[in-house]
Amino acid sequence: MFPMLTQFLNSGQQTIRATRYIGQGFVITLSHANRLPVTIQYPYEKLIASERFRGRIHFEFDKCIACEVCVRVCPINLPLVDWKLETNIRKKRLLNYSIDFGICIFCGNCVEYCPTNCLSMTEEYELSTYDRHELNYNQIALGRLPVSIIDDYTIRTISSNSLNQED
Repeated sequence: MFPMLTQFLNSGQQTIRATRYIGQGFVITLSHANRLPVTIQYPYEKLIASERFRGRIHFEFDKCIACEVCVRVCPINLPLVDWKLETNIRKKRLLNYSIDFGICIFCGNCVEYCPTNCLSMTEEYELSTYDRHELNYNQIALGRLPVSIIDDYTIRTISSNSLNQED
């Protein structure tokens, strides 16, 4: 009789706890129901990416020593490094470097493990195109730095903190 009574009390406490959690879920849902939608006029207003955001990769051709560490640490062996061995000086000379952003998973391993710091991440997040072959960036396209969102006077910047404060 005693084990049955304790089991009944435990199931009652579990029911009360479950009811409380369901009630908290309804309160959160109802608090979001009366919010107005926040619409960002995209080309003219842009969100400032967080500090930890990993955007497009920037490449500095002059710093690269063609060691191919970026290729070895990439989970999908994505960067293509084309080099030629200079026998008179016994060093590699970089000929071409390219990354296909249509395939890239933006993990950032290539940037973290580059011994010469010739790779870095930019704040650019607009890698959209109608033809996926345009996302294959060579060393010239990778070397172009995008215009900073904050410095562009034609764009009104919106921080993600201001969106949260409007709620």
